[in-house]
This record gives sequence, C-alpha cells and structure tokens, in this order.
Amino acid sequence: MQNLDLASEDETRALGARLATLLQRGDVVALHGDLGAGKTTLVRGLIQSILGPATEVPSPTYALVQMYEGPSFPLWHFDLYRIEQAGDLQELGWDDTPGGVALIEWPQRAGAHLPENRLDVFLQNSGEGRRARLEARGEGWQERLDELFV
Repeated sequence: MQNLDLASEDETRALGARLATLLQRGDVVALHGDLGAGKTTLVRGLIQSILGPATEVPSPTYALVQMYEGPSFPLWHFDLYRIEQAGDLQELGWDDTPGGVALIEWPQRAGAHLPENRLDVFLQNSGEGRRARLEARGEGWQERLDELFV
C-alpha cells in the first residue's frame, strides 16, 4: 500500500503519468472516490502521458466508456456511475478489455465482473488538495509499485 498527498490537480495528473509507466496488457486500474475526488484528472494524466498532451480525455460519464488506441495496447476508460446493473457491462465492451488496459471509475458498480488482480486507487479530497491510497491486489502489482515508489 502506498499513501500520497497530492497538493494540486497537476500532482494528480502527474501521479497518473507515473502509473502509466507500470501498465501492461491486461491490467485493470480501479479508481475509487466521491464525485470531484480527481478520478478523471488522474486518468487524464495517465492517458496523455502515453498518447501525448494534446489528446483530449473527456470524462466518460455520459458515454460510459471511451477507448483510446495506444502504441502497445488499447486503453479503455470506463465510468460506471450511471450503469443500472453490473450485467450492463457487456454492452460497453467489457469483454474486450483483456487485450488492453481497463481504467475504471466507480468500480464497485462492476460487482463480480471486477477482477481480483488489479490496482485499486482511492482518492479523496484533503484540505486544499487530495490524498491517494494505492492498493495492490493480486500478483505482480505490489512489486511494480515498490519499483515506482522506491
């Protein structure tokens, strides 16, 4: 587990960029936090670090999912806030994600579809900034986090 204080949106985006260096095909990053906690900001930093700063990364709140073709694998950005039931995930292309990376906002709404092997990122507002807690779940994640935060 890794705890970080993020003083600004720039630091939240920078954490996303750092996490991007860890990603491998088949990874799942589950982003937890209240509305306005910085989930989309972190994803924006992650995706723009891979695809370039000019890449537009809107919140997929209404579209529910955005797909980006990365140089090594596709990136799926899910926002599950508005889904009615976990069974609705199949209509969003959920089954296509193992060939790429799934970045999931509101992952608790995925129910049993959320894989056990994942990185959980918990974000919460803290004073003027945010607090992030990274929790490795499953094989390989803790080792990657340890390398990143030595």
